[in-house]
Amino acid sequence: EPTEGLAPKIVDLVAEIIREISRQGITILLVEQKLSIALELAGRIYIMSKGMIPWEGTPETLRQNEEVRKAYLEV
Repeated sequence: EPTEGLAPKIVDLVAEIIREISRQGITILLVEQKLSIALELAGRIYIMSKGMIPWEGTPETLRQNEEVRKAYLEV
């Protein structure tokens, strides 16, 4: 969780560094609880719950799937 506990300006810097690494063609496994960062940076999203992967898809599909977001990601 690279953004946990960081100030917003530092979060932006970390996100830009991750974007640059990705632009270089390097695959990144990002574990992140902040949904907005995950949706911004990921090409594919996997939701893990209780050791299982109950959902996977694209960031756009997750943005449109309110049921999945409510079940697993929203408090």
